[in-house]
Amino acid sequence: RNFSYSPYSKFRVGAALRTVDGKIYQGCNVENASYGGAICAERTAFVKAVSEGHLRFVAIAVSCDFNHYITPCGICRQFMNEFGKNLEIFFVNDDRTYKRAVLADILPYAFGPEDLPEK
Repeated sequence: RNFSYSPYSKFRVGAALRTVDGKIYQGCNVENASYGGAICAERTAFVKAVSEGHLRFVAIAVSCDFNHYITPCGICRQFMNEFGKNLEIFFVNDDRTYKRAVLADILPYAFGPEDLPEK
């Protein structure tokens, strides 16, 4: 989150994504004057990992500057679902306390690759 570009919201978010082979990819939110062109920390971490060939993930941690557990937004939840419903998610406070969830629990009835018709 230290690299967050958030001049509009002033809400810095950071994420750390772990691949199945133990590699960690960091991400931060990057805002844009058009607002719709912004990208969240979680998706930034995923895009970095996927762009380097990783498609299987174990966990992601998300934090902000406040002692308030933040959870991924709806777009991020759907984005993460593309890579597996069993992803562990850690919501980390500034004081390093945390809560844990599994993606399937915070995105029930998700639509994903397994729902597409066979070709």
